[in-house]
Amino acid sequence: MSLPPALRALHYYNFRLYFSGQAISLIGTWMQRIAVSWLVYSITHSAFMLGLVGFAGLIPVLLLSPYAGAYVDRHSRYRTLLVTQIASMIQAGLLTFMVFTGHYNVAGIILLSVLLGVINAFDTPSRQSLMIVLVQNKADLPNAIALNSTMVTLARLIGPALGGILLSNYGEDVCFLINFLSFIAVIASLLLMKIKIPERKKFEQDIWQGLKEGYDYLKSQRGLRSAILLMAFTSLLVMPYTNLFPVYAQTVYNGNVTTFSWMNSISGLGALLGAIYMARLRSGRNLFKVIVFACLLLTASLIAFAYIQNITVALVLIMIGEAGMLAQIAATNTYVQTNVAEHMRGRVVSYYVMAFQGMQPIGSLIVGLSAHAAGAPLTVLLEGAAGMTAALLFIPVLKKARVEAERKAA
Repeated sequence: MSLPPALRALHYYNFRLYFSGQAISLIGTWMQRIAVSWLVYSITHSAFMLGLVGFAGLIPVLLLSPYAGAYVDRHSRYRTLLVTQIASMIQAGLLTFMVFTGHYNVAGIILLSVLLGVINAFDTPSRQSLMIVLVQNKADLPNAIALNSTMVTLARLIGPALGGILLSNYGEDVCFLINFLSFIAVIASLLLMKIKIPERKKFEQDIWQGLKEGYDYLKSQRGLRSAILLMAFTSLLVMPYTNLFPVYAQTVYNGNVTTFSWMNSISGLGALLGAIYMARLRSGRNLFKVIVFACLLLTASLIAFAYIQNITVALVLIMIGEAGMLAQIAATNTYVQTNVAEHMRGRVVSYYVMAFQGMQPIGSLIVGLSAHAAGAPLTVLLEGAAGMTAALLFIPVLKKARVEAERKAA
């Protein structure tokens, strides 16, 4: 069957399996995420506790990602991913059991969030590094990354919508159970893949020395370093604004769980629009320009959203901002994946993961404290202003990186 150019990566059997399995699993993951946020805020009514739970779930990524990247470069990416998915299913099962039996509290939720963060520290670099194996033709790798982003954002759109319905009618425990069952799909897809797993040569070098090599390599690559640093600033200063959705839903818009699920779903729709744009992006496009423009679109939308009290206008601004956020994430990921040396892939991807996910826990804690002390609207306004400043300061840096890359290519 002939597929349109925007779907060309789906020609590959292994990528199709990966795509379908992850799509089902991620819908469950997003249902669990909004259920956890709503449960924590319902128990505590504290913006700080929302930030603390976000911090607990992501701080292991910041601390462990460089080591995990070095580990992935020395071991089978496929087997590592299979183990992390099974471990994630066990974590989801423990959370489901805790809530179903009524023996839950914030401390237990934080503990399981830390466990999931440790798993994700190894899961994400192995998953990102495996992409090059799933798509044999490197020319189709950017399309595979864009389709993967589209799949993730579709899950962000569908998961919160379903989660909101289930939360309203059945409670948090059903969301957690569905997430637990959804891991069957991704584990089955991995087991059905026909992958020739190359044997890793035995490394005499200490793993910490390999980690240092990855850091030195990244320092020598201005383009990679600049794109990842801007991602780190955005992740720290801007992205944690979504942690305040329960606060906005209840206190700013005087809404309920339906309002909260609408905010999450519309953010997924915006991210989907950004993913579609990236999937249709022609090969050879200046990704640095896309990264900066997308970051400015996100931060400008956030500044406008901060004090808006009309829910309809707010939803439109969230959608626009999330489109910019997804475009920045996907463009940065594509640039990293297509410009890193193969023997350094796991380590460099781990630094990207640390920038993208690892900085968010610190940001979540800062945002939670700020919202608790100064209110959610002022906090969001400051986030947007700080992110826009970072993007503008990075424009000359990224221009130099582009010139340097073109000179090397010539």
